[in-house]
Amino acid sequence: MRNLALVPSWLRFLIIFVLTMGILFRFVNLEGKIYSHDETYTSLRISGYTVSEVKQQIFNGRIISRENFAKFQSRNEEKNFSDTIMSLATEDPQHPPVYYLIARFWLGIFGNSITAIRSLSAVISLLVFPGIYWLCRELFNVPLSVPGLAIALMAISPIHLVYAQEAREYILWLVTIILCSASLLLAIRLQSKNHNELDRGQQISDSFTPWGIYVVTLTLSLYTCLWSVLIAVAHGIYVIIISRFQLTESVRAYLIASSLAFLAFLPWMMIVAASFLEFILTADVTQSQSSISPLIQVLLIQISRIFFDLNLDIGNLFSYLIAPFFLTLVGYAIYFLCRTTNYQVWLLILMLMIIMSIPLKLPNLNDGGIVFSQEAYLIPAYLGIQLAVAYLLATQLYNGIISRRRIWQMVLILVIVCGLISCRVSYEAETWWHKGVSFGNAQVARIINETENPLLISDGENINYGNVFSLSYLVQPNVRFQLIGNQAVPDIPDSFSDIFLLNPSDSWRSQIIMKYKSNMNIVYRDEYYYLWKLAKPQSTQSSLR
Repeated sequence: MRNLALVPSWLRFLIIFVLTMGILFRFVNLEGKIYSHDETYTSLRISGYTVSEVKQQIFNGRIISRENFAKFQSRNEEKNFSDTIMSLATEDPQHPPVYYLIARFWLGIFGNSITAIRSLSAVISLLVFPGIYWLCRELFNVPLSVPGLAIALMAISPIHLVYAQEAREYILWLVTIILCSASLLLAIRLQSKNHNELDRGQQISDSFTPWGIYVVTLTLSLYTCLWSVLIAVAHGIYVIIISRFQLTESVRAYLIASSLAFLAFLPWMMIVAASFLEFILTADVTQSQSSISPLIQVLLIQISRIFFDLNLDIGNLFSYLIAPFFLTLVGYAIYFLCRTTNYQVWLLILMLMIIMSIPLKLPNLNDGGIVFSQEAYLIPAYLGIQLAVAYLLATQLYNGIISRRRIWQMVLILVIVCGLISCRVSYEAETWWHKGVSFGNAQVARIINETENPLLISDGENINYGNVFSLSYLVQPNVRFQLIGNQAVPDIPDSFSDIFLLNPSDSWRSQIIMKYKSNMNIVYRDEYYYLWKLAKPQSTQSSLR
């Protein structure tokens, strides 16, 4: 292991070059991709308004322009930090408030633009690099090789670039996972050292600080993402196993530290529990698909996207041609890690990967319940995979057999080239797979913008609410909106050249067709919604009056 301390100059140069490129990719073209459905909810929470307030003020059938949306998508003087917390607590408790409070403060300094809000995630993502260095040093106890390659891999990982350029809390969650995992290892290491060298009074004094850091970082993680509860569980299982299921000083210290963190999180936990109970009592719970095939597809594609991502559809054949290479690399990396390191090293990495499979098996809570992005579940698993691969590459680059060493050097170069290509393609794209229900909004906006005097009609049901806000960032100033509550039949003025309806229900569409005695044609559709256009034959113009 000590041979890993000496890093050849070519590898140092490569790490620095890749890190530099990764930082540049994070900050270029931040406004380029569509501001998605989920991101508009981020801006809504930052503004301090609630969905109910928005629907009262603009989902009332009036004709409005895109400027009317700005009030609910920016930091404003009418609301304050407490309103942001209350907006989350009453309507969105599955998202704890830390990121949103930081974002509100950030926008107070840098303004309300898309670039400003996304730049916060880009800046937070830079904390990943010192954090991963610290975590690798605690795990592998080497100066640079493994930490350096881990930094390089994460710098140009397409999956991390996705979250580093999105106005959501996920990149902050990654940082907190890294920090609380590293602080846990530090606390265990120092406590073990003190146990062997010092008296009990000095043990308590010297162990307080690292365990205190763990309390702070775990609390921050809990207030960033609810799934940090599972991270704490993974840490607990890890501590118990390495203590050989005995009530050691480390186990006691972990129980006290985690209890303090959960005690600090208790106010928000009570809000979440109340919201969850209310939902269970008033809504149906749809069980997840019984077949594991869709889950296997997602996992297969997402493993590839850690290293190589060209925004290919999950059904694209090329995705399944490249996936076996990265799946083999990851599988061998995990095997090699378990075979060549102490169980105290590989156990934590495996726990990060395994524990996050639990949410994938939970029921899907729809109709306003607690719903999480399936990809976001896997952020701790991405971290564990990249640590394992970094360790494999770092050790094999120093293999005594020259031919084998050359092969692994080629693998390293291939992984880096794949990452660089992916980042290059991604930063210029106007949409990407993680935009989900907003993936097609750029095309929808182009269709609407090509018309002379368009009107877009929509209600606020399901995904329509967020997508209307997303489209408000993309349409031209001449586009007007008519937002309807309770799917009432709108009174459409005859001054518009083209009438579009965003994802109307069958019954609502039938009522509109009946009232205006006109047909509707689909002008755009994807897996999430339809854009309809109301035909206005010359003979029926008067019916629109």
